[in-house]
Amino acid sequence: MNDLQIFEKMEFGQIRMIEIGEKPYFIATDVAKCLGYTNTSKAINDHCKWVTKSYIPHPQNKNKELEVNIITESDMYRLIANSKLPSAEKFESWVFDEVLPTIRKTGGYIHTTEDMSDDEIMARALQVAQKTIEKKSRELEEKDKVIQLQQPKVLFADAVASSDDSILVGELAKLLKQNGINTGEKRLFAWLRDNGYLIKRKGEDYNTPTQKSVNLGVIETKEGTRVHPNGYISVTKTPKITGKGQVYFINKFKSSKQISMLS
Repeated sequence: MNDLQIFEKMEFGQIRMIEIGEKPYFIATDVAKCLGYTNTSKAINDHCKWVTKSYIPHPQNKNKELEVNIITESDMYRLIANSKLPSAEKFESWVFDEVLPTIRKTGGYIHTTEDMSDDEIMARALQVAQKTIEKKSRELEEKDKVIQLQQPKVLFADAVASSDDSILVGELAKLLKQNGINTGEKRLFAWLRDNGYLIKRKGEDYNTPTQKSVNLGVIETKEGTRVHPNGYISVTKTPKITGKGQVYFINKFKSSKQISMLS
């Protein structure tokens, strides 16, 4: 069973998280409740793509477990984008600016309450520290493996791997359609170029993110290589929409002005 971590903010309540394969997964109903959905099951079914089952400790009985639905970061972003809660933007900021950076830096989030003793707080901190040490050790092992594998036979593999939660522009177009915005991949590419998110001048950098996109953190580039029949090797660059970018563009295109520009 994966360790359960709890994040709490008075304005929203609690969201619980477990880590699987060094990726955070959130209890779906917790996120939906924090975002003001009255029918949490419907919201999860309507907006989440990667719901799966997992088990967490039972809050009343340490010998039992609870089966729960868990979701990835990208599904949490989709719930944020579709929330009618006025403070959804604040919730997004809390997750982006505090929760996720803390998980990635330390491997855990130290949740404390006023009635906890210094010894209990220290014990929590030591647990997080131990997890951090274990995580760093695994990262060093993986780096060693990569160094050993970097022989000529692997030089033609993808040069830069993008985030697991990033999606292609065509997939973003499908997400926009699900949110009532009538567009397609070609029209969306054109809009992104015309509005300064992708480079529009022809050449090596065509359709790659502009500095504006990089600064916003909404589009990233996946680089790779292609071997041609004559032996020539060329570099390929594919723009991908980050998890943050999916929320950003869906919210942006929901205004009537942006919808009309894409139709």
